[in-house]
Amino acid sequence: MTTLTTAPLAPLLDDLFAQSKANSPNWSDFPREELSRLMHSKTEYLDLYGRLKDLWLPVSRETAQLLYMLARGCRARNIVEFGTSFGISTLHLAAALRDNGGGRLITTEFEPSKVAQAREHLKAGGVIDLVEIREGDALKTLSADLPESIDLVLLDGAKALYPEVLSLLESRLRPGALVVADNADYSPEYLERVRSPASGYLSVPFADDVELSMRLG
Repeated sequence: MTTLTTAPLAPLLDDLFAQSKANSPNWSDFPREELSRLMHSKTEYLDLYGRLKDLWLPVSRETAQLLYMLARGCRARNIVEFGTSFGISTLHLAAALRDNGGGRLITTEFEPSKVAQAREHLKAGGVIDLVEIREGDALKTLSADLPESIDLVLLDGAKALYPEVLSLLESRLRPGALVVADNADYSPEYLERVRSPASGYLSVPFADDVELSMRLG
């Protein structure tokens, strides 16, 4: 029995995944060229995510379970998440911290309405005490007051900012720390960086849309 598979978290997650399925973006509403430009832009991401502020953009259930397993497997105590959204991935990571005996999860989200709802979901799941939600642009919220050693990072915000966010955290990644990047194919600059033999990472694609990297050292 784990925090992830028992009440109150398990039934809450079932409900949240159902809500996400019913309120996901219809990507066909975006012309392909416009969507590609917005996803790859380092300056227009606020426009895109502002237009999606009421819609759910969660990791898949399989990726969410992977996050829990990775955090448990590396006995994570300090986790950083870029892109809280409504808190589905945050709940999985916090559950792992609970089952690891405690820790600190710093997560950041610039959309105030999503921050408010994520906080309520974390309270309902019984893990709010493990989570610090920072509201605002991650390039600012993750620029200070970080743990001395970070065990696991989830990148799931504006894809074009993955390299910049990694740079903010990199000096604090312990040897063996894991970095999970969702939809990393939208950030070729990030993939080129972590896959380079000289990057200091061992990196492999997982499933169709996730890049899993380990900090070497």
